[in-house]
Amino acid sequence: MSLAVEVQGLVKYYGKVRVLDGIDLAIPSGTVMGLLGPNGAGKTTTVRIVTTLLRPTKGTVHVAGVDVLKNPARARTRLGLSGQYAAVDANLSGFENLRMVARLYGMTHKRAAERADELLCALGLEHAAGRRAGTYSGGMARRLDLAGALVCRPPVVVLDEPTTGLDPRGRLDMWRVIGELVDDGTTVLLTTQYLEEADLLADRITVIDRGRVIARGSADELKTSIGGDKLTVTLAAGQDPAPAKRVLAGVGIGEPETAEAVDELTVVVGDGTRTMVEALRRLDDAGVCVVDATVHRPSLDDVFLSLTGKSADRKSNAPTPEPVQEEILS
Repeated sequence: MSLAVEVQGLVKYYGKVRVLDGIDLAIPSGTVMGLLGPNGAGKTTTVRIVTTLLRPTKGTVHVAGVDVLKNPARARTRLGLSGQYAAVDANLSGFENLRMVARLYGMTHKRAAERADELLCALGLEHAAGRRAGTYSGGMARRLDLAGALVCRPPVVVLDEPTTGLDPRGRLDMWRVIGELVDDGTTVLLTTQYLEEADLLADRITVIDRGRVIARGSADELKTSIGGDKLTVTLAAGQDPAPAKRVLAGVGIGEPETAEAVDELTVVVGDGTRTMVEALRRLDDAGVCVVDATVHRPSLDDVFLSLTGKSADRKSNAPTPEPVQEEILS
């Protein structure tokens, strides 16, 4: 499968602080790559370099076959970017915003108007085409921003935390739009703090921390890498846990763990549902009274916590680089 985005050995210093330390990415055409990491890990810096907004200290970047560092102007014709904040003119209507972007790409007045109408319909904004963008809801503004990134039909779209601040309905709408983009053959590089978003949308996931890649694979591969399913049983109040521990040790992998609530036991198992049925049968044979039993598969939150030692929404302890004026590639 051909690569739409290829990043090799990306290094970036801000002053004396190294914020990227040899990042490698390979994104096949027509797929979604989820780029995950705690705040300060280097996600946005990577995005800015890939999208020609920042020059790296070292490394190479190719987008749709174009060397970003050697030919940034050409690379921009193959890229669409929707950042963390909707970059729309609040005083212009939705239609005027998109027509302006199309004109900046060199389209004629007629074609620019046609493209604006096409995108407003595609993103469900046709009913608000004539309204000032400043009156749009957060979800509508983000969709308008994404529409602006799609004006020139780029083969690669970079979405930097596209659903931050949206309500659940707005996030669902954005997920639908991203899915439709990929169905049409677009390649997407997605950064997000919402791990269920990466789980749902990303074909492959790369986790970075302190400017380095620390894990990569599909969501299922990453979940499997930190262990199997976990079976948790809740015993009746006052029940002696010793017989239950013996049973669970016989069906699980390793010794059962006792939760803060002493009547709750957890053990890692290979096949969650099948093992739970067998465990409940054995517990019943042993005279153990169980009031509840659940199987929990590792989530991306578990993966994230295991890999980085912090939750996805916790601030990083990494040093904050001093502001340094940077030149956009030209």
